Amino acid sequence: MIDSTTQGARLLAGRYELGALIGRGGMSDVHIATDSRLGRRVAVKLLKSTLANDPVFRTRFRQEAQAAARMAHPTIVRVFDAGEETVSEPGGGETISPFIVMEHVEGRLLKDMIADGPLPPAEATRIIEGVLTALEYSHRAGVVHRDIKPGNIMITNAGQVKVMDFGIARAISDSSATVAQTSTILGTAQYFSPEQARGETVDARSDLYSTGVVLFEMLTGRAPFRGDSPVAVAYQHVSEAPVAPSALVPAVSPSLDAVVLHALAKDRFERFQTASDFRSDVAAAAAGQVPPKRTDPTTGFGATLFGVNPQATADTEAAMRQLSVDDDERRSRTQSRPPVAWIWSGIAVLAVVVIAVLFWAFNLERTQLAPSMSVSVPDVIGQQYEDGAQRLIDDDLTPNPFREASTEVPEGQILRTVPAAGVTVSHGQEVKVYVSTGPPAVAVPNVDRLSLPDAQAAIEAAGLKVGTITAENSPNIRKDIVIRTDPAVGTEVRGGDTITIVISSGLITVPDVRNLPIGDATAQLSPLQLQIRVQGNNGCTGGLVTNQSLAPGDQPQNSEITLTWCSGVAGGSTSETSEPENPGNG
Repeated sequence: MIDSTTQGARLLAGRYELGALIGRGGMSDVHIATDSRLGRRVAVKLLKSTLANDPVFRTRFRQEAQAAARMAHPTIVRVFDAGEETVSEPGGGETISPFIVMEHVEGRLLKDMIADGPLPPAEATRIIEGVLTALEYSHRAGVVHRDIKPGNIMITNAGQVKVMDFGIARAISDSSATVAQTSTILGTAQYFSPEQARGETVDARSDLYSTGVVLFEMLTGRAPFRGDSPVAVAYQHVSEAPVAPSALVPAVSPSLDAVVLHALAKDRFERFQTASDFRSDVAAAAAGQVPPKRTDPTTGFGATLFGVNPQATADTEAAMRQLSVDDDERRSRTQSRPPVAWIWSGIAVLAVVVIAVLFWAFNLERTQLAPSMSVSVPDVIGQQYEDGAQRLIDDDLTPNPFREASTEVPEGQILRTVPAAGVTVSHGQEVKVYVSTGPPAVAVPNVDRLSLPDAQAAIEAAGLKVGTITAENSPNIRKDIVIRTDPAVGTEVRGGDTITIVISSGLITVPDVRNLPIGDATAQLSPLQLQIRVQGNNGCTGGLVTNQSLAPGDQPQNSEITLTWCSGVAGGSTSETSEPENPGNG
């Protein structure tokens, strides 16, 4: 139990030394902390005590924290520990404070970046690709976030995207809290999916809707729906259509408009079905390409894109007209028309003309325009970044490096480019170059005091290799039990690195204590946990040890040793000791 009146020196769970407050939200406070056991900096999120009053929440919270802790991905903030702490209030009462111990990330929250204004489309798409990479990983692991918003997305100082708070929203929504209470806890309804606003079952596609809202906000600097209350905003998510981002920021391309509007489809079956599809379309739009149409292939070509005509969403009124017009208004109302045969003949002629024009334009681009106005992205995959970047520069392209962990590609080599090799782009266009940082960082697991087989299994399960195994004398650790590792437990290493194990030999090193005072001799031997027996010799004086039953050097643990020392009194037995072979002189 901890005392809430001593926040300056607060120790959580007997292990985490809380430091300064670095964040505050509607349902938690975040402190920087030090893990005294592993000696590393962490972030500790203390959830509001009001959440802990519900036993269903506490059970779900523990389960979700365990699920989040199993996820290890560069784009997800790691969860190291979770639990509950009993806090003594100044009035004498006690409350339960749930907490989560997370990876400490140096960087800036996305919501703070958006507060400075709209992000450039290239930066917005790069960040959203990182978010979708995290969701693709979590959805495959069966974990739905449920609370994707800029306040849960961190951009590190190196530009890496980190998504946090997996599982917390589910723990809240699965407790006995009402919908209104849940809205209050989450702080805002701006990122709700329509099914969340209706209180329906939530799945991975709800995360994709929320991600679409975040992308909209990054591109425009504001959320697609705003209102005086969370209920008003939730109603808009259910019933109103968003405007195209380009209506607010003209720099947004029609391709990005289409991607955002597709992600914000009201019907979950009409929006993106997987994070992978969403990420692919974002990458295509960022590269200046038209994303593939993912609607029913039998619908008319070119009429709408993802169910919404971007040209009809130039402003709010146009968007509402486009989405609210009924089928009767779309029908032609004229009563006089040519014979059916003429109509089909006209359509056939028009189709031939269109095909001929397209064929001519395609060949003109390849034969005349391409050499002077465009360039093909070279294949630099597998090259060192310096070499590949120079190749792109030589081809009049602008390389932009991004770091990404890989267990298969060595550090410094290029994983892929966006646009991909062979794609024709304009001169000077930026090419995203993803460079391997090698295997992802792995913390050396805690195998201290484990048996050698168990330690080897734990190290290999963490994606590391067992290296040299050496034995070392120890007075208190049994034979073949791990004393330590090199690197030490908790040290961040690369996946596949080799770990050296030091085990106990089951021996101790006995020093030579002869000719030492008996007190000094026992003091040296006591830490070795030997069974020490002392035997006095009245035949000599001085208090020095004259003999030890165990020879100096390596001896079995818990051995018995007998020390013989001079216990005689000076002047009383000196003559007997000095002349033992001449008793007659006495």
